Amino acid sequence: MPNPRLWMSFIFLALLLAACKTQYPETCPSSTPVGLLQANAIAEDNSLAFRFPLDESPVDETLYFGWFGISNECPPGAEDCFNFPVREFHAAEDYRRPPGTPVYAMADGRISFSGRAGGYGWLILIDHPQANLYSLYGHLSPSRWKLATGTEVKKGDLVAYLGDPDENGGSVENPLDPHLHFGLRAGQTADYPSRGEWRFMAGWIKPCPQELGWLQPSLVITSQHIPFADYPAPQVGFLVRWGVELVITGAYTLFGLGTLLYAIKKNKSIFMLFPAAIVILAGFVLHNNRVLSTYALLVIGIFMLASGTYLYLRRATAKPLDQSM
Repeated sequence: MPNPRLWMSFIFLALLLAACKTQYPETCPSSTPVGLLQANAIAEDNSLAFRFPLDESPVDETLYFGWFGISNECPPGAEDCFNFPVREFHAAEDYRRPPGTPVYAMADGRISFSGRAGGYGWLILIDHPQANLYSLYGHLSPSRWKLATGTEVKKGDLVAYLGDPDENGGSVENPLDPHLHFGLRAGQTADYPSRGEWRFMAGWIKPCPQELGWLQPSLVITSQHIPFADYPAPQVGFLVRWGVELVITGAYTLFGLGTLLYAIKKNKSIFMLFPAAIVILAGFVLHNNRVLSTYALLVIGIFMLASGTYLYLRRATAKPLDQSM
């Protein structure tokens, strides 16, 4: 008769593999790129809520690499094209402009992020709560003037300049064509984590951008219309979505419980509160920095603090009774 534990192991392994498996789309809904030939007229109309982040230019139709929703696969017949190992889709629009080109806020809002961000060079994100949107401006110049996180801006305010090829996410060895990576998304920056396909600063992602709340920026601006709808998360594996969160939460939880049990075993009453404090601090910091998207670690830390406090007080009140007997 087969060993039940062996069967349970096979079942667990099958569930684990199923949880890791993710089906990404072969293609996403296509979009027609909209140029900036109306940029100045839209910017000068004070009755409109949105404006283009760039001034009018004759090179509008020459996008740097791709437009919203396009795949990174080489187009048919292309002679000079880099073959990417993984199919991904563009969650923004790229506009080629010279270094030093001014970049403006598309609407009133507050800068939720302004800083270096890897391949983005300098990156700025602006929350627009009045429209339940946030905008993303990538490949900016860290060496030129730019605004800081927390700054309140008005539509049309200068927020930064486009960077040089060696500072906009590129380097001296591998320069990057100067261009603005402009994204627009439903919700606010804090609604999204800092990692994974759902990250708030995504540029190229495996799911369709439309399924994660990304919008075609130029279409929203020219139409002055926000196509609000539900944006359900795509069907991805459980561990793909929550793997990092589970590992980090589990590691801190095991550390906290291990330290608490050690303090109980060694009768180190004062250390019963120490592990809970560490877990609570980690939960707060990691959630505040969007490494964790849930409050699970913070809740676990509070529960541990309550348990440690109870045990500490119980032992503290029990000592006088033991001495009197």
